Amino acid sequence: MRLVAIAGSIGEQSYNRMLLQFMADYYKDLVQIDLVDIDDVPVFNEDDDLSSSEAVQKVYQKVFGADGVILATPEHNHTVPAAMKNVIEWLSYKLHPLDGKPVWVVGASYFNQGSSRAQLHLKQILESPGVNAIVMPGNEFLLRNAKEAFDDNGQLKDEGTVKFLDSIIQKFIKFVKVIDMLDAPDPKTYKDEDLESKGKVNTTIEGVDMNDEHWVEKAAEKVHAVEGGTYVKLDRGLLTVDQLNYFLKTMPVELTFADDNNQFIYYNKSLPTEKMLAPRRPGQAGDPLGSVHPGRAVDHVKQVIHALRTGESDLVSMPVPGNGPDRHIMHYYKAMHDENGRYRGVNEWVLDIMPIIKYYLAVTGKKLVDDPTATPISPITGVDVTSGASAKAPETDATSGASEEPQSEPKQSEVDTTSGASEEPKPEPKNPEVDATSGASEN
Repeated sequence: MRLVAIAGSIGEQSYNRMLLQFMADYYKDLVQIDLVDIDDVPVFNEDDDLSSSEAVQKVYQKVFGADGVILATPEHNHTVPAAMKNVIEWLSYKLHPLDGKPVWVVGASYFNQGSSRAQLHLKQILESPGVNAIVMPGNEFLLRNAKEAFDDNGQLKDEGTVKFLDSIIQKFIKFVKVIDMLDAPDPKTYKDEDLESKGKVNTTIEGVDMNDEHWVEKAAEKVHAVEGGTYVKLDRGLLTVDQLNYFLKTMPVELTFADDNNQFIYYNKSLPTEKMLAPRRPGQAGDPLGSVHPGRAVDHVKQVIHALRTGESDLVSMPVPGNGPDRHIMHYYKAMHDENGRYRGVNEWVLDIMPIIKYYLAVTGKKLVDDPTATPISPITGVDVTSGASAKAPETDATSGASEEPQSEPKQSEVDTTSGASEEPKPEPKNPEVDATSGASEN
């Protein structure tokens, strides 16, 4: 889980910043807490819109991408300081990253009140229209006598205070998870799956028509998305946006991402539409799933998605109609989950597995033959066709990612023996000895 923390004081000596820094260091094995500096945020002025300025965008991007936010406020004249109010003004004018975001309010003060009145005022501000943060109720952390609370290394000296802070941060982590799950769609049956994407999840980009041919460009502008040489920190890597595109577009499979609101938001456009195994058009990115599937397929699409969403299956696979001896195109649908276990959509990949089969046969000298003792299985895996899907197993329509009625699979003996299989059995070749200097084989 990743949290961002903002101190409401911009003074050089800030005990609220010290409190947040202590939390970031002390709980680093529990949660990632990134401190966000607001010193350079300009004074809010509606007549001088600086929403796109570097200083405002830096704060916006951090808050938007966080799972939750910790705000530490001092108390100035019984209320929040101007710097804290100012940054919230910017984050509720044209940018709304706090909307639906879990927030925990803490504070430190010089004297005994521990910023209690400022915290109360800040909670009221956060719940106002335009901000719409979800503030954790109760669980106040009021650090009084802040000048004496820290040692020379910035550590809280009182063990009881640290123990109390332990209990509250654990509650906030649970609070963040609960709020996240409340946002998740929860269709009760597959028929309730909304392929028109009428709902909203915490990654939905509002204010842009999903069916707009230029959804990607307009949505990117709306959220001030990074591009080009900007670095993106991944789970185990640091890549620029350009590098991510290079990487994804050279994958040996066609990739599609549909989010948990059933919106088709990405595919790795490595080939022209007419050359793809499952053709996609650039203008389809952003469409609800109902817009990229023909009506005949809607029921099957709902069944697959619901099986993945509910955990009935983690992976569904199916061949396309019309496969033959020279190709066997497969569609795979994998459920994606975030770090809290919440379903976050479908990772679909499409590939022709016949080149892999032909390579294996050519390398090993094996062949494909009929097995008279085999019991054929459904070409669909991952969906219980007797109870979860349809009475007849659907096959994917390669032109749309949809499904049609199944067609009979060619017998294995019908595989073209000139392009991978062989009619007569061959002896198993000896294991080749790899030439370490070239990667080739001698035998």
